[in-house]
Amino acid sequence: MYRSARTMFGSFRLSSLCPLVAVPVFMLCSLAPGAAQGQTPSPLQEWQYSGGIILSRLFQPDLPDWRRVLGVAAEVQPVYDGSRAYRLQGGPVINIQYRDIAFASTGDGLGVNFLRGDHYRFGVAIAYDFGRRERDDYTNLRGMGNISTAPVVKLFGTTVLSKKFPLILRVDARQIVGGADGAVADVGVYMPLPGSSKKFVMFAGPSVTFATHRYLQSEFGVTPAQSLASGHPVFDPHGGEAAVGVGFSATRFLTDHWLLNMDAALSKLKGSPDVSPITERSTQREIAMSIDYLW
Repeated sequence: MYRSARTMFGSFRLSSLCPLVAVPVFMLCSLAPGAAQGQTPSPLQEWQYSGGIILSRLFQPDLPDWRRVLGVAAEVQPVYDGSRAYRLQGGPVINIQYRDIAFASTGDGLGVNFLRGDHYRFGVAIAYDFGRRERDDYTNLRGMGNISTAPVVKLFGTTVLSKKFPLILRVDARQIVGGADGAVADVGVYMPLPGSSKKFVMFAGPSVTFATHRYLQSEFGVTPAQSLASGHPVFDPHGGEAAVGVGFSATRFLTDHWLLNMDAALSKLKGSPDVSPITERSTQREIAMSIDYLW
């Protein structure tokens, strides 16, 4: 993925990278196109929507009050969670940050950080889930019914270990109100990678996803009525671990205002989702690219 730090920079320490990365790093919350949040969970890791934004205040406390990013993005992702088929789709990138207090983003939703400090941030946001439609895959989903689009209420917290070792821990819990009508939670860690600079920023890290029985029943379960209509066997999933994954994000600053971004993620369904009759392929991949304007 990258050459060793010693090969590129000689005697390189990760802590020396962070001041270089801090100026552009808040931008990474615009990585994902607007459509990506429509899958809960999706192959993209939840931390990839907000990237390294918490490092901004830690290393650059004098950032401007308003930070804005607009752009366009395209992504290749599974048609639905557990699908064999993939689709290409596009959408806008919108990210508006007011200090470290409030934000509006196509990835993270509309939210407020109600607790914030140099090393931590806790907040609440309203986002959305696109659900699932039978017509996405008539071969596998016929008779399963639609899962309607629904709002999502999200609680989240992010903390940085230290300036010298900027490992970032993020946890979140999301309640879908209607639609799949259940809860999903993620625990993830990530950090800036050696090889990053003022013009080229990289992050990577793993995460684990958990979900309630109600959510998994909507997404992966098969009721007796659905079994008769679809031909799938009856399946009653158990709540708990739903997926593990790893994500990689990179941003290249073309000028002071224009930038090119790429996200990639690999996710493996676990527990009940892995053995559900709805699941065609338990390993899911996603890649998203965008070009954005920052001011």
